[in-house]
Amino acid sequence: MNILIIFASYLLGSLPTGFLIGKYLKNIDLRTIGSGSTGATNVLRNVGKWPALFVFIIDVGKGLIAVTITKSLANQGLIDSNQGLIEVLAGISAISGHIWPIWLKGKGGKAVATGLGMFLALSWKVGLASLGIFLIVLAKSKFVSLSSISAAILLPVFMFFYIGNFLSSYFLISLIVAILVIWKHRTNIKRLIKGEESKINQNQ
Repeated sequence: MNILIIFASYLLGSLPTGFLIGKYLKNIDLRTIGSGSTGATNVLRNVGKWPALFVFIIDVGKGLIAVTITKSLANQGLIDSNQGLIEVLAGISAISGHIWPIWLKGKGGKAVATGLGMFLALSWKVGLASLGIFLIVLAKSKFVSLSSISAAILLPVFMFFYIGNFLSSYFLISLIVAILVIWKHRTNIKRLIKGEESKINQNQ
């Protein structure tokens, strides 16, 4: 049963929402233009504001639904939660699907929105705190990448203050997701350092 949950969560996360929106509305392949990501920011720059909002909501929903359904099954006693481990595995599977979707030969998004959904389901306080940091940095800098990196860096800090245990599966997954998000933004970091990064209201 647990293997099925992990596999289903991966498939849910791998739904190529941004790619399909780009193809349907403008017949473009987001993997070949802009940042090359299929996430909401690249959709915003190359397709439009409302399609980007739609993609963002769906991508958040991937992580949220994967963890919420798994939690519900655990609470009903249908699966063994193992101190929250299965919920964490479902969430990281959804994120993995979003970053490395089987349908797009492993070239997807950067996990920010799906990660937000995951942590909203694991701990809504931590999820909202991370979203708050993202929005504050975005309002000040206009850099989506810097906002995502800032939220990722502080995510394990927020989770530690909420859980209070470095060995908790929730804290460990927050650390892993933070590293994943920062790694996926490594080219953005180089552009930020060089002063070449595009702001939210600019094209790549």
